[in-house]
Amino acid sequence: MTPAFPTRTDARRHHDPSVRGFASDNYAGAHPEILAALALANGGHQISYGEDDYTDHLQRVIHSHFGPTAEAFPVFNGTGANVTALQALADRWGAVICAESAHINVDEGGAPERMAGLKLLTVPTPDGKLTPELIDRQAFGWDDEHRAMPQVVSLAQNTELGTVYTPDEIRAIVDHAHGLGMKVHVDGARLANAAASLNVPMRTFTNAVGVDVLTLGGTKNGLLFGEAVVVLDPEAGRHMKHLRKMSMQLASKMRFVSVQFEALLAKDLWLRSARHANAMAQRLAEGVRAVDGVEILYPVQANAVFARLPHEVSLRLQKRFRFYFWDEAAGDVRWMCSFDTTEDDVDAFLLALKEEMSR
Repeated sequence: MTPAFPTRTDARRHHDPSVRGFASDNYAGAHPEILAALALANGGHQISYGEDDYTDHLQRVIHSHFGPTAEAFPVFNGTGANVTALQALADRWGAVICAESAHINVDEGGAPERMAGLKLLTVPTPDGKLTPELIDRQAFGWDDEHRAMPQVVSLAQNTELGTVYTPDEIRAIVDHAHGLGMKVHVDGARLANAAASLNVPMRTFTNAVGVDVLTLGGTKNGLLFGEAVVVLDPEAGRHMKHLRKMSMQLASKMRFVSVQFEALLAKDLWLRSARHANAMAQRLAEGVRAVDGVEILYPVQANAVFARLPHEVSLRLQKRFRFYFWDEAAGDVRWMCSFDTTEDDVDAFLLALKEEMSR
């Protein structure tokens, strides 16, 4: 006998869906195609903890993007993905070289150091991008027991400043790091935006250039929740299942993470969404350049626009649209576009910016 379930719900909408902002691509909801995939995976029973049919099929989808040896480990969130991935690449005494502006350094609450126990060795970068020469500022002292041992180089594609590495730039970093005996991790929270910007497949600047492990973003590109650690070097992922569990990132109902990535990656949803977000950022940047007194700080290569404007203008503008200061003392702000940002959203924001600048 089929059990009867109540259909009534007392849930109510608690927000105004017409309110838009430019604070973060995490502010956007889930893409309708992702919600449809979740419904498709619901119902009936599936084996838990990743032994389900959806997680199994996801591996074949991952192979189509990152090669036949790639293996995906779905996790809950980006910080958990980075912490898990970095642990796979380093010993207990290891250290990670990264940009001073890297997300793992400034926006993860110290989790790589507190939870993974890995020292972060940072270097300043003018545009958020590492180079072999910058890496060498911290790549030393392997035999010095008084210093954490550099074992991993972590770069973000795209960077925290919205800039994008070319495949040749990442290859140079990988070759240099491997030559020094280090592994390379890519924080790919916005990997799709970088691929859309470069107009190349994601493999072109990951497995094809020798990256060892990457964290593949989903939430910023339309997923309801979920990221994935993608192991590109099988040797680096020998203990990933245990590390994922130990890092509190093992989902019991993993099918609901995996099916979202299948919907995102099996066809072109990942690319459509990323291209759209990037295009909205370009539209925003073009409009901002026409406003006297506003300076764009970095090349707009993905879905972020960094700008400098009078502090009091930003405070007034924030009452009309949500966005964050990047460096409040300097007057620097960050405006983010997402898969559901519309041309009307951008134009309304530009109109408000011009009005506030003219006051």
